[in-house]
Amino acid sequence: MPKNIKRVINKKGHIYSEILNNWKIIIGDSLFKVCYPKSLKNSNKFSVSTLLIMVKRGHEVDLEYSKKNIIDRMNNHFGYTVVEKIKFMSFDDENLKITKESSEKNNVTIDRFHKKINDVKNEKIKKSLIELSKVFKEK
Repeated sequence: MPKNIKRVINKKGHIYSEILNNWKIIIGDSLFKVCYPKSLKNSNKFSVSTLLIMVKRGHEVDLEYSKKNIIDRMNNHFGYTVVEKIKFMSFDDENLKITKESSEKNNVTIDRFHKKINDVKNEKIKKSLIELSKVFKEK
């Protein structure tokens, strides 16, 4: 592929989409469960190409030890130097339990809206608002 075209593809985010598609192959099964790529910053005059990886809290050390291996595997996958540096950001697990206080606060606001919906005189509008509130509850 000509060098000019390769630069254009790099700028358009093709590399990042390839990283997302092949993340499990590049990183391996054990690390795949605890991290994912968040962004890729391409190299320029002032900085090198950097991959930002989100890591579940508590698994940062595992990835820190694998940093060199990840860079090598990624560059081998593409056939040229795509990533020169990796940064990690940790995040809490998404499956956190909802506390009793927060669920009570949510119920208070829901009750307030139900009272207002019940005050509506037009039955069609009332049914539509109830259906809309059900959709919002699911999300």
